[in-house]
Amino acid sequence: MAAENASLEQLADGFGQLRGKPRSPMGDAVREFKRNKVAIVSVVFIIIVAFVAVFAPLFTPYGINVQNTSYARAKPLTPYVITTDKYELCHWKGTPLDAGCTVFILGADGLGRDILSRVIYGARVSLLVAIIGSSVSLIIGTIYGVISGYFGGKTDEVMMRIVDFLYALPVLVIIIIMTVYFKALARQGATGFTGMLINLDQAMGGLLFMFVAIGALSWLGMARQARGQILSHKKKEYVEAARSIGAGSNRIIFKHLLPNIIGPLLVLESMAIPGYIGLEAFLSFIGLGVNPPTPSWGIMISEGYLGLQSNPHLVLVPGTALTLLTLAFNYMGDGIRDAIDPRIHGR
Repeated sequence: MAAENASLEQLADGFGQLRGKPRSPMGDAVREFKRNKVAIVSVVFIIIVAFVAVFAPLFTPYGINVQNTSYARAKPLTPYVITTDKYELCHWKGTPLDAGCTVFILGADGLGRDILSRVIYGARVSLLVAIIGSSVSLIIGTIYGVISGYFGGKTDEVMMRIVDFLYALPVLVIIIIMTVYFKALARQGATGFTGMLINLDQAMGGLLFMFVAIGALSWLGMARQARGQILSHKKKEYVEAARSIGAGSNRIIFKHLLPNIIGPLLVLESMAIPGYIGLEAFLSFIGLGVNPPTPSWGIMISEGYLGLQSNPHLVLVPGTALTLLTLAFNYMGDGIRDAIDPRIHGR
């Protein structure tokens, strides 16, 4: 039966070509990705998390700083009584979800803040780190690796020795040192351009300097990958043909090389995203991440782990959210890799 289905699919593809719809590598990749049900479910989950995080006020009863200290560390589904001024702060006031204004759906933290609200707002931090961290790594690493690989010679030698030197440094230690330095600057105060950066970082809840610290060294692996791809493609026939008809370096790089190497680079970066999310959670856990009261899953775990036996929900809720999002990005990266790499399926 499987063999018959495969033959029918090949026949359908053949008819599609006769109708003027030739197959393309991108089309093959999309079709292969759609067959991976786990990857599809992961993408849907990530989209839902992103949608809920962007429109957090619609899905949360309160803001991140609304406290009800009388119900500190309240268990999930604990009902409570609120004053009129607190009720005015409820996002669900006067809606069909009005009852959620007087119950801790997922419990409360040590200051009586709604955990559901803080977990949803905390998703913004993880998603921002995933998007910006991967974008910085992809852009800087690709530019660096393409220049190094394409021009070769002494340029390649010098640029890759710099990468080798940076690779020898303990990345996590350097990121921690940079984060501590930035926070020390913020405490001391500064003027001019540095002061402007500190004010911007504080307005972003401490995310700016975290992006700088993560982006400073996250591009090294991408640079090596991009260089290797360029070296394997720049001597191929289609590049030599373009060069023979007078195409310049810019046209060869942007028109011919980049479209052919971007697939493996995207695969590599998609599989690195869980590492960025985990790094942010770790830095927040040890107090070097975002600035309180900005919610982060790492901070929430750090605040609740000492009372794990008596109040496990303080750790389980943000820990489960962190685990599910990390797994979703892992499965999505695996799906993209399987779809783009033709050797896996013998295409």
